[in-house]
Amino acid sequence: SSGTKETIEFLPPSEVAKADMDSTKEEEALLQSVRRAGAVVPRKRAVGRLVMHSMVMFGREFCYAVEAAFVTPVLLSVGLPKNLYSLVWLISPILGFMLQPVVGSASDHCTCSWGRRRPYILGLGIIMLLGMALYLNGDMMISAFIGERQKQQTWAIIITMLGVVLFDFAADFIDGPIKAYLFDVCCHEDKEKGLHYHALLTGLGGALGYLTGAVDWGQIMLGYSLTSEFQVIFFFAALVLLICLAVHLRSIPEVPLRYENEESKFLLEVTESYKYSSIEEEIKNGYLKSTCTEIKAEAKPGKCAVTSDMGDQRRMTLKSLLKTLLNMPSHYRCLCVSHLFGWMAFLSNMLFFTDFMGQVVYHGSPYAPHNSTLYLSYRKGVEMGCWGLCINAISSSAYSYIQKILLPHLGLKGLYFIGYLLFGLGTGLIGLFPNVYSTLALCSLFGIMSSTLYTVPFHLIAEYHREEESLKLQDGEQAGQHGRGKGIDCAALTSMVQLAQIILGVCLGLLVSVAGSTVTVISASTVALIGCCFVAFCVHYVE
Repeated sequence: SSGTKETIEFLPPSEVAKADMDSTKEEEALLQSVRRAGAVVPRKRAVGRLVMHSMVMFGREFCYAVEAAFVTPVLLSVGLPKNLYSLVWLISPILGFMLQPVVGSASDHCTCSWGRRRPYILGLGIIMLLGMALYLNGDMMISAFIGERQKQQTWAIIITMLGVVLFDFAADFIDGPIKAYLFDVCCHEDKEKGLHYHALLTGLGGALGYLTGAVDWGQIMLGYSLTSEFQVIFFFAALVLLICLAVHLRSIPEVPLRYENEESKFLLEVTESYKYSSIEEEIKNGYLKSTCTEIKAEAKPGKCAVTSDMGDQRRMTLKSLLKTLLNMPSHYRCLCVSHLFGWMAFLSNMLFFTDFMGQVVYHGSPYAPHNSTLYLSYRKGVEMGCWGLCINAISSSAYSYIQKILLPHLGLKGLYFIGYLLFGLGTGLIGLFPNVYSTLALCSLFGIMSSTLYTVPFHLIAEYHREEESLKLQDGEQAGQHGRGKGIDCAALTSMVQLAQIILGVCLGLLVSVAGSTVTVISASTVALIGCCFVAFCVHYVE
């Protein structure tokens, strides 16, 4: 029968199964499963591969922590007017909210031989690097080219703002393709593990990033060799991001999506690490993972066509994309709303937390003279707030591991509910009883919310897709036919982060100016508890 295998070329499924009679039982079972589903079945991945895949989250969060620690001092140092602060923070989320689903849909239909998601991840990673280079080194770069002081300041502000917008834009966007990449190449069990590793390394990256910002680099030899502290930070952040991005992109090969004509799509499965083989080679090796199906009556005989996880055969226009988002199934929309509540609560607390520590807990003032006791108290509170954020990051990493233990006992609904409930109660207690030690202790609850937001909603997306594929199989349809793309669903979910930023940017700044920083933690608590009710009664959970 091995001789028979040598001569097989694009046979229909029945003949392929006949030629493969002497394969192992496991291979035969896989072939039968694929024949029924009409889709690629990802094989189980090694833990090392899943950790490599998650490294990009470490690099991304490290750079996010650096931005959180240094972007305000950088903007102040270049002389950005106060009335432009809100503009800096609003441009990126507005762009993200409008374009995130477009990028998700485009990645669903990408025909690059390298895969559907990795080209976008690489491109967004490069934009992140460019953004960091501009906002951390913009002032120095402009000084090297422009001599006039007034023009220097104007262009330094423009370049720094551009850098912040580019970095936020790319760092927010990259999460969608990363999650879709994980879902594409992993079986259901590995998707769960991968999301937990993502949360674990996200927390570790954030903790290391905040610690990097706490070091006085001016007293270290590297600080003397470079022009400024910002250049030292950029060196470390760029190095970490590049290493993590390279490891991620080499972690798990993707199945490339190829178009043979407007009516059919051609998939090739991976048989060896980083190598894509032809259908003939797959049959010879006994690892055929796809089946030949007729897409149309006019399709040419002998052609092998496998549907992708996005059933539509043509690229989506922006108009049809918006229609798709508006027509999402109700349980997807409910999940997006709950995700919006979660991020509104989380960001309203995190964006103003250091200011809350400085003004409310330490009774300082950022507007007092810089040599005054009030200002020094404020600076000490900000520094303590950074340590609180570091505790949050470490707690997020630890809880991502604990989640794996709790999941079989509590289920996704229990984990989702507990994350929102503990965060709501914790921020409420901080707002009502602002004390240094109790506040630092309660910062660990921020990490539980962070880990929950990074894992449970995407876990539910995977469950929804799994449920839909099972229903299609029961109805005798192919699993990938007329299905929703994972990329666009992950992008729709991720775009809630940008929408939360837009809402907070418009509303919360006015509230803070009127009522002070205490309103931020009280608002976070209120929104989290409302979200807690929504999670309990409105979100659909697969049994």
